[in-house]
Amino acid sequence: MSDRKITPKAGTGAGTAPRAAAPEVSARAAALPREALEIAAGYAFTGPALHLGALLWEGGCLPDAQIRVPLPMLNRHGLVAGATGTGKTKTLQLIAEQLSAQGVPVFLADVKGDLSGVAAPGQPGDKVGARAAEVQQRWAAKGCPAEFYALGGIGRGIPVRATITSFGPVLLSKVLRLNPTQEQSLGLIFRYADTKGLELVDLKDLRAVVAFLTSDEGKGELKGIGGLSTATAGVILRSLTAFEAQGMADFFGEPEFDTGELLRTAEDGRGVVSVLELAAVQDRPQLFSTFLMWLLADLFHDLPEVGDVDRPKLVFFFDEAHLLFDDASEAFLDAITQTVRLIRSKGVGVFFVTQTPKDVPADVLGQLGNRIQHALRAFTPDDQKALKATVKTFPNSAYDLEELLTGLGTGEAVVTVLSERGAPTPVAATRLRAPESLMGPLDPAELQRAVTSSALYGRYAQAVDRESAYERLQTSRGGKGPDEIRGGKGPDEIRGGKGPDEIREAVGGANEHRARQQKEQPSVVEQVVGSGMFKSLARSIGTQIGREITRSVFGTARRRR
Repeated sequence: MSDRKITPKAGTGAGTAPRAAAPEVSARAAALPREALEIAAGYAFTGPALHLGALLWEGGCLPDAQIRVPLPMLNRHGLVAGATGTGKTKTLQLIAEQLSAQGVPVFLADVKGDLSGVAAPGQPGDKVGARAAEVQQRWAAKGCPAEFYALGGIGRGIPVRATITSFGPVLLSKVLRLNPTQEQSLGLIFRYADTKGLELVDLKDLRAVVAFLTSDEGKGELKGIGGLSTATAGVILRSLTAFEAQGMADFFGEPEFDTGELLRTAEDGRGVVSVLELAAVQDRPQLFSTFLMWLLADLFHDLPEVGDVDRPKLVFFFDEAHLLFDDASEAFLDAITQTVRLIRSKGVGVFFVTQTPKDVPADVLGQLGNRIQHALRAFTPDDQKALKATVKTFPNSAYDLEELLTGLGTGEAVVTVLSERGAPTPVAATRLRAPESLMGPLDPAELQRAVTSSALYGRYAQAVDRESAYERLQTSRGGKGPDEIRGGKGPDEIRGGKGPDEIREAVGGANEHRARQQKEQPSVVEQVVGSGMFKSLARSIGTQIGREITRSVFGTARRRR
């Protein structure tokens, strides 16, 4: 930390800080300066709590004034913010390992690839020893039970995939960067596929349904509910093609990841820390941020209501959170706000991790009861503006926060949390504890062994491509693929997949033949819904085909487990 003293604001005293009733502090803490004592009293909780560190006051660290956060309040959500290099990642690690020790599962989005060390014991050293002594921490090297995941298997980890059906139109629209009109059209396409039993597992399924709905036989299917213009369909198809060309197809498919895996505990009762490696896809920020929202949304509508609990069922850390909100539509932001507001009652806490509070919309920020703010930089006018905005988001404080936030060192932060009775605690400048797990990535070979030895690896490692909308539409048209449905020459035609009727229709007499088909045969959709293959699909595990799928605020499909 710098030599700058952390003192009360000029002309203020302890009287400006909130006076909350709290248990008596220890006898040693009672000898603290009056202002520091009042802050310490705000963190003297009676129930289980996580230890963050020790109070900073008058330029020194006061180890008898411990700063903590009550365990039951961690489902009231939180924000970890600060400039690059100020220690946000280590703060996540510190909280995660204490939650695990308390039996609470944790999810960590590892954007930079340096959180895998949470599974291994930390390495003692002079710096760690000095920090532990300063904050009165009994440091002992220990790792946490952990599982490692990777989106679509890109990177080291158990592959995490989602089907297009469960991902839903709202989240997919954000990934494809569709405008509101195109998003509404995509919603109609999903609704049509749901009601007609055309399951959307991967990108080729969605492309096939869009192509069918713009074909001569399918373009009338949506007329009663608004229709699908050729121009909008073209935009969606081009976006899907570009999306797939960037290597995104691996993220969608089966076996779909069961988010219930994130709620597991180890045999010794500790919570499992689930680490999703995102370093391999950092150049696709919209994808991974939206995918993280899918994980949270899936948990949201699958978990039962539990109200206030003694400990959270899961704490979810959403790193690089500003990426989620960049270029987001109003509907998307509304859905995030609603999810964050309501998921608390299901026992899940969400922590957003970003550089400044202004990265998070006000309606979402208002839901975040726990705040750990690392240092901010103020080198430019924009930095100064962000600093002033950050100060305004804190309760009244005895500190000069503008000065304090620019003077904090690495591993120090300004903290305010919710007390056991739900009231904000006094603002406390804090020197944070050192994590007891490895502060850095695991050795690649060790990480690979951890992945392949997991009981979940065999369940999710191998991708499966079973019959879904693409195959059913292809079969119902006698072997014609989506390119042929659009009227162009496709791969199935090149392979000779067209029967004599299709050849005759392509060469001549197409109108007469089509009219005869309409009189003598049911429609394409009727053939699909009535077919044995459709009935087989209806029996498939985890599907809800044959009826309209109930969707959450994000349009994600509700699944039975």
